[in-house]
Amino acid sequence: MMFSHEFKLITCCHGTCGITCAVPNWWEQGKRQTHSDFYCPNGHVQSFIGESDLEKFRRERDIARQQVARAEQESIEADARAALAQKQKRRLEKRASAGACPCCRRSFSNMANHMRNKHPEFVAENVVSIKKKA
Repeated sequence: MMFSHEFKLITCCHGTCGITCAVPNWWEQGKRQTHSDFYCPNGHVQSFIGESDLEKFRRERDIARQQVARAEQESIEADARAALAQKQKRRLEKRASAGACPCCRRSFSNMANHMRNKHPEFVAENVVSIKKKA
């Protein structure tokens, strides 16, 4: 196994110690990733706290994957709602074209009068008024 001959300077963070020592890059990176304890030359226990770059990238990747999965699920649900609404619309159109009331499911010869008199809230919510030419 071949190691880099590059070194990293680290300083003891213990109260009054403050000694600086050089450690190999590979050793320092390993300690940062595992957050395992080590000792300064004066015997003070040390460890690198916080997340390493690798941990940060993995966390961000996992969050991005969750967001993609959530967006895909929301898209599937929206498509299902749209398909159901389209199906209900077609059913109502078919019933209305056959002269059946979409609310009480009975047939009437004069559907417009029935809807206006018996179901005014349905007419107000679901009908777009059309301006007649003078």
